[in-house]
Amino acid sequence: MTTEITTAKELHKIDPVFGQVSFDNHEQIVFCNDKDTGLKAIIGIHNTVLGPALGGTRMWKYTNEWEALNDVLRLSRGMTYKSAISGLNLGGGKAVIIGDSKIDKTPEMITKFGEYVNSLSGRYITAEDVGTTTEDMDRINDVTKFVTGISESRGGSGNPSPVTAYGVYMGMKAAAKYQFGSEKLEGKKILVQGIGHVGETLVDYLTKEGALVQITDINENKVADVSKKYGAQIFTGADLYSADVDIYAPCALGATINDETINRLKARVIAGAANNQLANEQVHGKILKDKGILYAPDFLINAGGIINVYAEIVGYDAAEAMRRTENIYNTTLDIFTLAESNGLTTYQAALAIAEKRIADKKKETAK
Repeated sequence: MTTEITTAKELHKIDPVFGQVSFDNHEQIVFCNDKDTGLKAIIGIHNTVLGPALGGTRMWKYTNEWEALNDVLRLSRGMTYKSAISGLNLGGGKAVIIGDSKIDKTPEMITKFGEYVNSLSGRYITAEDVGTTTEDMDRINDVTKFVTGISESRGGSGNPSPVTAYGVYMGMKAAAKYQFGSEKLEGKKILVQGIGHVGETLVDYLTKEGALVQITDINENKVADVSKKYGAQIFTGADLYSADVDIYAPCALGATINDETINRLKARVIAGAANNQLANEQVHGKILKDKGILYAPDFLINAGGIINVYAEIVGYDAAEAMRRTENIYNTTLDIFTLAESNGLTTYQAALAIAEKRIADKKKETAK
């Protein structure tokens, strides 16, 4: 008889989904695999109390499947609260495709993913995200109606990134007003980390207002192009987290505020487009509060994109989408006031409002 020794790593795999730290009573996790196209994807549906789960599809070269699963769990949860706090009749969902979008993505793979989305019969509605495009959404639209962010020629609104950037800009101005006494960003030193579609548009807004913008991104060619286009300064320091700036705007991937970086921050405001900016929302939210650093909750101020694609579902009106996105300014100020009045972190205050809306709807439905 042989004796099997279970290692710590193996124990971690005993509960591959329900045992994940990021699992938050998600309703459904769908693993999608297609040998012919090479598709390996995960769809996470967190909560559908307020409506169907809507969230983009991210294609990323994850280190392993555990990392991909953790990402889709965190992202789908964030979408629930993003829709709830924005007053949308939507739940939270997200999808990730494992692979390098520049090398591995093919039309056949995207079409096959669209078929998986269609098989969920509307419980999950997709949209574009990091690594996917409007063209990809159009291809998905060939096989399912459960997709947003499609091109205008198909009756959609195109890439929602500009609206996302506008919402972040509004949230940042609200944070500046609360922290510095004025919403004006002219002369403020702002570091934008990540200059993809959203980050670049944010840089455009900031430089036009006269902010002193520094930019950084893993794509050096993009940094050079954006610097030249908008007159933004390229960040050349050794440590961007300890940079002497007024506002830090994370607009790339999440968890940049973590145990390694949080005590190096010199910025007095954090307001950016990235999802899940705090590696641990409770722990790091409290540290920021204690340090006097004002954090604009990401799922609140980056909601412009989902506000925009939601408008496709109910009947697209660009002006109305921008009006609702502009209101992020007022909601952000309300969150800051609520947090200070009740001794909460800004994350806790925003989460409380989102969770209350979901709970109220659940009670109403149960009657």
